[in-house]
Amino acid sequence: MSDTLSVPVRARVATGIVFALHAAMFACWTPHIPEVKHRLGLDDGTLGLTLLGAPVGSVVAMLLVGNAVARFGSRRVVPVLLLGYGLTSPLLGYAWSGWSLFLALALWGGFQGGLDVAQNSQGIAVERAYRRPILTSFHAWWSLGSFVGVGVGAVLIGLGVDLAGQMIGVAVLAVLVTVPLTRPLLADRSVDEHRLAAPWRDRRVLVLGAIIFAALLCEGAIGDWAALYLRESIGVPVERAGLGFGVFAALMVLGRAMGDRWVLRFGPARVVGVLAAVGAVGFGVALVSGGFWFALVGFGAFGLGLSCIVPVAFSVAAEQSDAHAGQAIAGVATAGWAGFLLGPPLIGLLAHASSLPVALGLLPVLCAAVVFGARALGGRTPGGRE
Repeated sequence: MSDTLSVPVRARVATGIVFALHAAMFACWTPHIPEVKHRLGLDDGTLGLTLLGAPVGSVVAMLLVGNAVARFGSRRVVPVLLLGYGLTSPLLGYAWSGWSLFLALALWGGFQGGLDVAQNSQGIAVERAYRRPILTSFHAWWSLGSFVGVGVGAVLIGLGVDLAGQMIGVAVLAVLVTVPLTRPLLADRSVDEHRLAAPWRDRRVLVLGAIIFAALLCEGAIGDWAALYLRESIGVPVERAGLGFGVFAALMVLGRAMGDRWVLRFGPARVVGVLAAVGAVGFGVALVSGGFWFALVGFGAFGLGLSCIVPVAFSVAAEQSDAHAGQAIAGVATAGWAGFLLGPPLIGLLAHASSLPVALGLLPVLCAAVVFGARALGGRTPGGRE
């Protein structure tokens, strides 16, 4: 392999690992939440408000980091945020009250959200070096990292390792890997020529933000309500209630692993539109049918339908927007986080007013809306512009 080719290849591998670490570092905390709730004496309502710390910190940081990436480049910003993400992790284990946990999560979530923008900006730089779509594959790395993180957290709990001890290990890992892992990253293009601005002044960013808002609202709702739907509405045993989200997540990984090839062959608008149609129809039919196997097929179709929306929209935003890639990604990512936060409580309110199957019926409707909005993604393959 020539030196010319080896540089983007090394950057691609390094960026993929950063995506996986980003997901795993957050996911390994989630199995500890019940124990933290008990240790701090929080009720369900207080815990819910406390857990908002991470997304609140993420949203604030995304806006700041978008401009920082435009000014300094993701190659410089990624290692700073990755190191900060790791070093602030132990704060979660040493929180002594709901408020201290909220503040710890907000600070930690700030590094998490900022790194999300910076790593996707680096993904765009690598994609441009390859001159073909590859950003979706990085999101497949992220999904796999999330699986690994949850598994590691569960295993460590079984071994008697508390949250503080686990997160100290995360901090040590971050210190050890940040410099060698981020050294191969690529420099962003022409960062000095872009003025710092709010990304929403670009109408194209607003449209893409609306698409990601719908997609992540659906994803957040499935994450919180899939098991409850199978348990209470379908009547499956508790040990099988998690299969719905498992099938959803597995098909999402598959879609992201294949997404770049599909986009290269068919174009972003057609890929997102067709997959979203599959998701809307599959999940809609499953809700109407009401059977366990129909439900699993529906959750799988929905995971496949949503799989490519976010990475493709990120890539198109970076290509179409007049702003720097970091600013454009920050704008659409902020909209996505808003949808992700709104999804679970919105389904809960609708379920309280009607029923859970009726409330979940909103999700295929939103997915169908993405089918019509996919035209905004255009037919041009991302990654070709210098």
